[in-house]
Amino acid sequence: MNDQVVLQIDGAVARLRFVNPGKFNAMSRRMWRELAQHMQTIAHSPALRVVVLSGEGGHFCAGGDIGEYPDFRFDEAALRDFHENDVWGGLGALLACELPVIACIEGHCMGAGVEMASCCDLRVAGASARFGAPIARLGFPMAPREAELVVREAGLATAREMLLQAAVLDAPTLLARGFLNAVLPDAAVAADAEDRARRVAALSPLAARLNKRTVRALSHGQRAADLLADAYSYAEHPEHQEGINAFLGKRTPVF
Repeated sequence: MNDQVVLQIDGAVARLRFVNPGKFNAMSRRMWRELAQHMQTIAHSPALRVVVLSGEGGHFCAGGDIGEYPDFRFDEAALRDFHENDVWGGLGALLACELPVIACIEGHCMGAGVEMASCCDLRVAGASARFGAPIARLGFPMAPREAELVVREAGLATAREMLLQAAVLDAPTLLARGFLNAVLPDAAVAADAEDRARRVAALSPLAARLNKRTVRALSHGQRAADLLADAYSYAEHPEHQEGINAFLGKRTPVF
């Protein structure tokens, strides 16, 4: 089988790469399951501090592997199992990750690619990257939890364009709409993602986890007041003390 999600661990950085040759890295059922499994490995690796998602061969992910669809899409129970277990198993594992996750987006980022990018905390793209979810051409809608994810991260107007018009949008448009953090020349995007990963890895893992938890809660509609009960429980944490003491001592903190 050539379709796979490859996990590479390099010090504090975990790299996940989507590979499906000839299909622009479209996600097969096997790949969704591998993604969930790799995220479990990452969750149980205490030395890791950041995750980078990318695709093989100049493309991020062109959506789902349509060649598999006749095997299960025409039966309601099988279709539900695919979306709620395979697809949401992978997406849910990405969302549950306590580490910062960076999407390095090149080329096609369609359907499943947009959904996975929506799970990431930082998103950088090459200038020629293209985004969309033109599944209306295939006669089906986006599953509810997947649509909720895209609406929350990409915005209602963008989600409507992608789903109702089958629109394909370019990287500068997605940057202007706040979905992307940066758009770079195609040849520079991978290096930029790696630089961001190194910078994240040098910071306090505690601060990253707590900031990610807070931002996630606020983005899901929770109020700041709801988060106050244990908001300051980090007071005696060694990383907190190290950061402050390093600043006062005019030295680089060691986290």
